Amino acid sequence: MHLVVGLGNPGVDYQDHRHNLGFKVVDELRARARGPLPRAKFGAEVCEVTLAGERTLLCKPMEFMNVSGQVVARVASFWKIPAADTLVVHDELDLPFGCLKLGAGGGAGGHNGVRSLLADLGQADFARVRVGVGRPAAGRDPADYLLSNFSRAEDKELPALVGAAADAIEMILAKGLPAAMNRFNGKAQSNKPGNRA
Repeated sequence: MHLVVGLGNPGVDYQDHRHNLGFKVVDELRARARGPLPRAKFGAEVCEVTLAGERTLLCKPMEFMNVSGQVVARVASFWKIPAADTLVVHDELDLPFGCLKLGAGGGAGGHNGVRSLLADLGQADFARVRVGVGRPAAGRDPADYLLSNFSRAEDKELPALVGAAADAIEMILAKGLPAAMNRFNGKAQSNKPGNRA
């Protein structure tokens, strides 16, 4: 079984923020797989689906971003899913809006959710799908920017970007990380319809 984790903050006050992009991608995957309603377990919303022919557990930690690693560690331990079979999708300040970057390993890059995962999983070899949200204008606090809604222009592109990130995850499951990296890394995705793998 694979574990796909979307990072975000729980509650309606946060649901449309840039920092909740990981949640949106997991919701898209559940919709594609016609998965059941998520159930609450270990501080997360979890849902078992089949993606790209693979049994997959979708996970949205329902504790705040900076402690999401604790939740994921509990979920992974219960289902006995190793980090090598875990994939994390999250927002990324250091990528332009609409771009994806896939990979595995490495540091947190300033992302509090990833930092928590590294600390609580104790290893870095999980796959990552970073979804670009771009950096704020000079002088604006990055934390404030992440905890704000997308612009109107971004909102129009958001469904295609979320769809492309979901495509990338399905391709990782179906064909492996290197193939998905070759297809998706560094390319603008938000205005490209029909990216499904």
